[in-house]
Amino acid sequence: MSIQAETADQRLRARARRVIPGGMFGHMRAEGLPEGYPQFFERGEGCHLWDVDGRRYVDFMCSWGPNILGHQHPRVTEAVQRQMAAGDCLNGPTERMVELAERLVGLIPHADWALFSKNGTDATTTCVTLTRAATGRRKIVAARGAYHGAVPWCTPYPLGVTAEDRAHLIEYVYNDVRSLQAAVETAGDDLAGVIVSAFRHDYGFDQELPNADFARQARALCDETGAALILDDVRAGFRLTLRGSWDLIGVQPDLSAWSKAIANGYALAAVTGAEHLRDAAARLFVTGSFWCGAVAMAAAIATLDELERIDGPGIMRDLGQRFRDGIAAQAAAAGVGVRQSGPPQMPAILFDDDADFAKGERFCIEALKRGVYLHPRHNMFLSAAHTPADIDFALEATRAAFAAVAKA
Repeated sequence: MSIQAETADQRLRARARRVIPGGMFGHMRAEGLPEGYPQFFERGEGCHLWDVDGRRYVDFMCSWGPNILGHQHPRVTEAVQRQMAAGDCLNGPTERMVELAERLVGLIPHADWALFSKNGTDATTTCVTLTRAATGRRKIVAARGAYHGAVPWCTPYPLGVTAEDRAHLIEYVYNDVRSLQAAVETAGDDLAGVIVSAFRHDYGFDQELPNADFARQARALCDETGAALILDDVRAGFRLTLRGSWDLIGVQPDLSAWSKAIANGYALAAVTGAEHLRDAAARLFVTGSFWCGAVAMAAAIATLDELERIDGPGIMRDLGQRFRDGIAAQAAAAGVGVRQSGPPQMPAILFDDDADFAKGERFCIEALKRGVYLHPRHNMFLSAAHTPADIDFALEATRAAFAAVAKA
């Protein structure tokens, strides 16, 4: 009887368990995926990813969103190397900060100013704190099940969270106007802000694009009450449009939170805001030792320039639709019920009659065996580095995956 050799990934997991609690933390734990998914990776190039055992994948997670132009994009790499030669973390910011703020204000209709940090949670938390500072009120209205970060006021996981952390959070149902109105009424004169996701992208559920009536009502309620409308564009920002995701439905927020794709994989986040919040933003004390890092800002400028030059959102939309159409045809041919939701640039695939996600997990592990990295519960991400050939390669893998699901 042959004994299977231990893989490099298994060896790294064993080492990690000795020095990292649980071996890995947060949303990137491979233990949360079907057995066989790698935990550790060696490198990325374009829309391709290699794990530490040398297996190559067409990547439909794009580092959970940040790689919007693809790994190691040459224009971004050039900008990073040029700035790194001059300096990154200094006693204060470089000119890149001003250039990037000017770029964002020029791109985003509601933006009159910008602040910078490092993570999406930094940005959403700054928006909430700023809204309270500007209004002198406490209540924040947020959608039930929405993900706005991983700190006590908003984390979906209750361990270590106290009731006091959520004392001023009131929930509504996304796209439900009556629910939103009721939450605003509950907040009364203490309403500081309403926070909305670019679209409903709750983990393990069908994705839901914003209803225009809901978006207009959110805007109107904030105008009537003097509260701020906060758009959490951390996940979707710059994939659907370069102008802010709700620009597509004609509604502008007062504040937007950005991160993930803003710098093509370099750690950066931003808050953009309207003029009437400028004074409160200037007075608010938010900071971090690495928040002025110039390398990530140089990467962001190069990323935005390239996305605008090539119409990145349009490329990703077209490729995402090619993938979606192929999946629909394959599912019908296999007699397997699937539900595709969300924008084509950020596809989600869930299976009918699959409460325990067993079908979805089988589908994804079969695709993984054939060199395609998908996710069975989370929305996925296209990048501008994907090509029609990459999509067609992926569809060959999913064809076999559907056959395995149908057989099971």
